[in-house]
Amino acid sequence: MIEEKIRELAIKNAEKYGKAQVKAVLGMFLSQNKEYREKVNEIKPIVEKIVEEVNKSFKGKRRGRELELPEVEDKVILRFAPNPSGPLHIGHARVAVLNDYFAKKYGGKFILRFEDTDPKRVLSEAYDMIREDLDWLNVKIDEEVIQSDRLKIYYKHGEELIKMGKAYVCECPPEEFRELRNKGIACPCRDREVEENLELWEKMLNGELENVVVRLKTDIKHKNPSIRDFPIFRVEKEKHPRVEAFVYPLMNLSVAVDDHLLEITHVLRGKDHLVNTEKQKYIYKYFNWEMPKFIHYGILKIEDTVLSTSKIYEGIKEGIYEGWDDVRLGTLRALRRRGIKPEAIYRIMLDIGIKQADITFSWKNLYAINKELIDKEAKRFFFVWNPVKMLVEGSEEREVKIRLHPEVDYGYRVLKFKGSAYVVRDEMEEGRFYRLMELFNVVVEEVGDIVKAKYHSDDFKEARKNKAKIIHWIPTEETKRVKVLMPDGEVKEGLAEINFNPEVGEIIQFERFGFCRVDDVGDVITCCYAHR
Repeated sequence: MIEEKIRELAIKNAEKYGKAQVKAVLGMFLSQNKEYREKVNEIKPIVEKIVEEVNKSFKGKRRGRELELPEVEDKVILRFAPNPSGPLHIGHARVAVLNDYFAKKYGGKFILRFEDTDPKRVLSEAYDMIREDLDWLNVKIDEEVIQSDRLKIYYKHGEELIKMGKAYVCECPPEEFRELRNKGIACPCRDREVEENLELWEKMLNGELENVVVRLKTDIKHKNPSIRDFPIFRVEKEKHPRVEAFVYPLMNLSVAVDDHLLEITHVLRGKDHLVNTEKQKYIYKYFNWEMPKFIHYGILKIEDTVLSTSKIYEGIKEGIYEGWDDVRLGTLRALRRRGIKPEAIYRIMLDIGIKQADITFSWKNLYAINKELIDKEAKRFFFVWNPVKMLVEGSEEREVKIRLHPEVDYGYRVLKFKGSAYVVRDEMEEGRFYRLMELFNVVVEEVGDIVKAKYHSDDFKEARKNKAKIIHWIPTEETKRVKVLMPDGEVKEGLAEINFNPEVGEIIQFERFGFCRVDDVGDVITCCYAHR
């Protein structure tokens, strides 16, 4: 019985990752069967044996390139470190998903670390929004760390660097320092005695100094000027929403200290962080710490959407955007509101992987994956935007029965035609042959405030023969008012069939128009457009 359970978990692990991992399978088994936790030493050999057998049977079965972490030893500890300036967007999803994937694959630990030591970029409600976004994305966090809770830790390491003669307090105006730095010349503060630096450091912490920084001593002749004596602490008068302090660490100091103390084994980051990695090497060297393995992947270029949290926040305050989930935005909340599934985002980020080449994000590919997920469940309805009434001469009244889904047994919807229908005004052309979906064929004779058409035939073969344009329609006697919020900001208003009685959050398909998520079911049903 135990062996069967373990084998089932090992097979699932192998199916998902291409190769089962002992630690991951053991962890899943113990979490599901708590009574065996005290017998872990007895269970582990059984897991190892079954995992070996499963991996042999799975060898060569998985298609495609398997994502692997380099230099994996006994443990894997990863981190996702967002700045809480707003909720997560589609760009954040890449590093969150990849870290989560590797943590699960290797049975490792995944830490969420809020990097909030720049008070000007902290939004108090963003902490919870990020937690919610990760939960929606099915990213499992094992531990949470907030940097603003750890200021004393950074102060301690800053003081140690000063005592070691590896850091100094700099009072030079930024412009003067920059000019000297660019020439490869040390500023006058660099040779200050340790005792004097410590005195100035105490004054910084007590709020007695302004416009000063602590700089790390590096190679003053380094080929990259930005690496020459870069700052690691600064005085900040802006109020932080969580703590009271005058001095805050800059990213390269706090990141290096935390990555060491949290025992991070692998750091996934974009190539735009190569310079930061180079800076952090100095800190590791001065403290004689072992560096984690850095994996620098190519830049993910995301076009045609707004991602900047500062610009979005300003837009919300100015009334340009209705909120963080405005459908024009690239936030996960906006995508969720539109009907994009978290599984689709997860899958496309794994497809993108950790390639070193830069890549342009494909919305088309995301939509294709999402369609694969929602097409299986979305009920079908007709929707006519910018409607115009069509009178059909020579047609008989009739009733058509249409399935709510071509494969799933949701039942049927009934549309009653009584001589006229609403159609999309923009689609109408005089003299053109049309087929009203599931109804019959007509020829449009006149387009005006009312479209006049003439009944032609029922047979679909006639529609093909005459190259008919297939359109959807709504009975004029029975309608529901609908508006659809489009990702580009356009609002399409129109009518849906009387059978359209959705629930908020339901994803449906307006045939020939696209998939939408229902946002509100008031007198006017509001939907958010996902994609075709």
